[in-house]
Amino acid sequence: MQTTSTAQQGTFSPGSSETEDRARATAASKLRNAKILFVLAAGVSFLLSVYLWFLVDREQGLFVGIWVPSILALGALLVSGKGEQG
Repeated sequence: MQTTSTAQQGTFSPGSSETEDRARATAASKLRNAKILFVLAAGVSFLLSVYLWFLVDREQGLFVGIWVPSILALGALLVSGKGEQG
């Protein structure tokens, strides 16, 4: 059984793991921010729909209320696609 480490292959660089960790942390932070943005947008849409339903017009409230699952579905689609690219 042959085992070779990256140091024996000549591709080892001392700062690579630190750089990779920093890149992963940045990617995770961006993904977390994207999730927060979509949940926040859905929440604002929900609150707007409740406001419209009770204070303006029920049909407008219903129309805006339909946006909530659409926003969440779009967010799930886009966020899940980011994991496959990286």
